[in-house]
Amino acid sequence: MEKRIACHTLGCKVNQYDTEAMLERFEDAGWQRVGTGEPAEVYLINTCTVTGTGDQKSLKLIRRIHREHPDSAIVVCGCLAQRDAGRVMLPGVKLVVGTKRRADVVSLLEQALAGDGCLCAVDTGGTWSFENLSVSRHEGRTRAVMKIQEGCDRFCSYCVIPYVRGPVRSMPLEAVRGEAERLCLAGYREIVVNGIHLASYGRGEGVTLADALRACAAPEGIRRVRLGSLEPTVVTDEFVKELLAIPEICPQFHLSMQSGSEAVLRRMHRRYTPEGYLEAARRLQEAWNPAAVTTDVLTGFPGETDEEALETEAFIEKVGFARIHVFPYSRRAGTLADRMPGQVPESVKQYRAGRLIEIGNRMKDSFVKALLGSTREVLFETALGDGRSEGYTPEFVRVRANGAPGEIRPVRLTGIEDGVLTGEAGAVR
Repeated sequence: MEKRIACHTLGCKVNQYDTEAMLERFEDAGWQRVGTGEPAEVYLINTCTVTGTGDQKSLKLIRRIHREHPDSAIVVCGCLAQRDAGRVMLPGVKLVVGTKRRADVVSLLEQALAGDGCLCAVDTGGTWSFENLSVSRHEGRTRAVMKIQEGCDRFCSYCVIPYVRGPVRSMPLEAVRGEAERLCLAGYREIVVNGIHLASYGRGEGVTLADALRACAAPEGIRRVRLGSLEPTVVTDEFVKELLAIPEICPQFHLSMQSGSEAVLRRMHRRYTPEGYLEAARRLQEAWNPAAVTTDVLTGFPGETDEEALETEAFIEKVGFARIHVFPYSRRAGTLADRMPGQVPESVKQYRAGRLIEIGNRMKDSFVKALLGSTREVLFETALGDGRSEGYTPEFVRVRANGAPGEIRPVRLTGIEDGVLTGEAGAVR
């Protein structure tokens, strides 16, 4: 039997990392990775269950893969598999793995292929540890994602993630150093540091997130370290001071917000107020000029009134985001919010989301235009075929200019093409 494997990932960047880690184990075992549109003996699907849409997309994809490749085996893993294994055990599925035992996925698949039916290897026991899911190869990329933290204990009233990802645990600091060195030796120039609740890194272990960031920046060839999502409560004066002492830190910070209404934040069981959030955002914006502060907004939460929705709109304008991601609230069985009164009609959610998206698009355009005339260092990632390449500034704004993938060049930003900044690049740095 040929050993070809293709993968599909739904959901967050942490899921993308987990998929890459599992695929690396398959490659080390002699499997050939192929594109999602190519024939393969095995298709791996990493599922999402953050929203009802994530559930439906995951189930629809499983059915489509089986319909298009009826003789292939399907491996289903990730959050929906952990939450509801029986629901993903559809025709064609040979192995179900949740958010544990992913390091054993190759041996588990071999066991499943040797038997009849579907092997359910979802572990619902009480013990959770930080899985060693290192990734040393990020195909086609000049930046690499490193997951240094797993799990969450916030239990926000709308969220199922603590139930499917387990409690907080962290990659040991020595392992962070080792993976950063491996990524540097593999030629990566930027590390994107990620986790489910990144601000909790090192809790109870005598180390901090700043320690991990210093470890990521230590290898000589690493030029950038970019943070994943943070909660505003971690952005203290001391934390900002520590980040400023790491020159490789990118001035792009994703501060999770969800709502600009204090009453809604209380119902969500978020642990900050709009005033506290604004203080955190201003610390970053004043320390780095410009700093790209980005966020997520959840609209249509149970009980959200028109006035509260308008409070969020006004607060977004006040903060001055570089980019926002808007999500209509999705009911999740088993959460407190699912049982709350005042569930908002879908049409109202979509209307409010549309208004927020309009505001976000305008703010994004303003942030991009404000960079015109400045010179930013661009890490090029993708060749365009006309002598130019496309890459990103430290603020994670796309730029097209003369250069080659893997190069870092200063670019004087002089124009905008299809919403992407353009300019003339200087010498490689």
